[in-house]
Amino acid sequence: MKYFISILVLTIITLNLSAQQFEYISKENLKKKVEYLSSKELAGRLPGTEGYNKAAEFSAEIFQEAGLKPFGDSAYYQFLEVESNEILEPIEFTLINDEREEEFVLGDDFIFRGFTGNGNIEKEVVFCGYGISRPDLNYDDYSGIDVNDKIVMVFKYNPSWKINDEPWGTNYPREKSWTAFKHGAKGIIFISFPNDKSPQEHIGSVLHGSGKQINDFPQLHASLNSAAKFFKDTKHKLSEVQAIIDSTKSPLSFNLNTKARIQVTSKYQEKSKTMNVVGLIEGSDDKLKNEFIVIGAHLDHVGQQGKDIYFPGANDNASGSAAVLSIAQEISKMEVKPKRSIIFVLFASEEQGLFGAEHFVKKSPVPIESISAMINMDCVGYGDSIQIGNGKSSPILWEIAYTIDSKNNDMMIERTWSGGGADAAPFHEAGIPALYFVTTNSYEHLHKITDTAETLNYDLYNKLTKLALLTLIETADNYEREIVK
Repeated sequence: MKYFISILVLTIITLNLSAQQFEYISKENLKKKVEYLSSKELAGRLPGTEGYNKAAEFSAEIFQEAGLKPFGDSAYYQFLEVESNEILEPIEFTLINDEREEEFVLGDDFIFRGFTGNGNIEKEVVFCGYGISRPDLNYDDYSGIDVNDKIVMVFKYNPSWKINDEPWGTNYPREKSWTAFKHGAKGIIFISFPNDKSPQEHIGSVLHGSGKQINDFPQLHASLNSAAKFFKDTKHKLSEVQAIIDSTKSPLSFNLNTKARIQVTSKYQEKSKTMNVVGLIEGSDDKLKNEFIVIGAHLDHVGQQGKDIYFPGANDNASGSAAVLSIAQEISKMEVKPKRSIIFVLFASEEQGLFGAEHFVKKSPVPIESISAMINMDCVGYGDSIQIGNGKSSPILWEIAYTIDSKNNDMMIERTWSGGGADAAPFHEAGIPALYFVTTNSYEHLHKITDTAETLNYDLYNKLTKLALLTLIETADNYEREIVK
């Protein structure tokens, strides 16, 4: 089904992009916001830390200056509790054998997992394949190998193959860490698949999975180059090991005949107070103002490690947050506001598992059935063209954006998907039509220290933000809520 915008409205939309002067949506203004949000002062915007709180305060001040109505539990803040873990110095990861010691460089050679435990250990290292212990499936990487009081090295992800078509469990590091811990290990080194066409690099991540924190159990992700050095005194190369395990579907675990020294200090809080930032612009139509459109982006990122390594998160997701803030400023100065009310949200804790968006949906400040649509903006500043997800689930809503773009930028590709995605997912699951604005080829710097404001494509970013603005206005004025597929 196609969504046809009236000739009059379409003409206005075309003029909006081609002729109207935007006061707040410009390359310069977007860059200024991104530069602050991705600055070292904010230390990677980890929820529960001073850096994230400063980002939230900055956002709330913009909402206040723009005249948005506070729409949180307390002013603009909607509070929630999440786990938090700050990674502090001293930090060390060193290979030790009879001939030499080689200290690896944080950032270049390894990175700690976001929910690493404390550690100051020097132990033998044992390779344990996929780090899976499933005797019920007759597969156990820990069978016949002694890992007690040692450090284990395992593949970060589970194998693509299965036994008896049974799922392995989750890929989350906390589950694999608990498996190692229960077998007596004192720490864990995760590595990517060496035989992948494009192996995942060691990146900052706070996505850890469910379960309790292991307080005194260091967890890190080593680069493949670093990991390969641990295999030097064995009869296997790292790439050969993965191939053997995958071809035989049998474990291959062995001592690496080396030691590692790992030091890290973590400041863990099981219940750390953080917040979504929420503001409202009331609709202009007496009836429709009781219906709401939500536009949001996640404000958080993955923090810092020690004093010198921090993850700026310029594209992920200072770009989406700055776009939402600028759109709020633009709409606030309109003489005639959109017909439906608009809720602007900057979500906490997306990186940990969409916790901020899930909390907003569960504790919505308005009846959930009164939310007609949701627009999410995530990683919108880097790349080469525009794509919008969830079009298969909300095709009428998607067609609004596509029609506007085709008359102006013609930069939006037709590829889309269903099911929400990122912070749009909890809304989709609640039956709310949702769009997910992102760019193509957006993830080159994902969760790396290179995700800086200087790398963004501000021409594309500016056009995408204007497209989101006009999609939001058209949705608020003329969209009739569809049934989510």
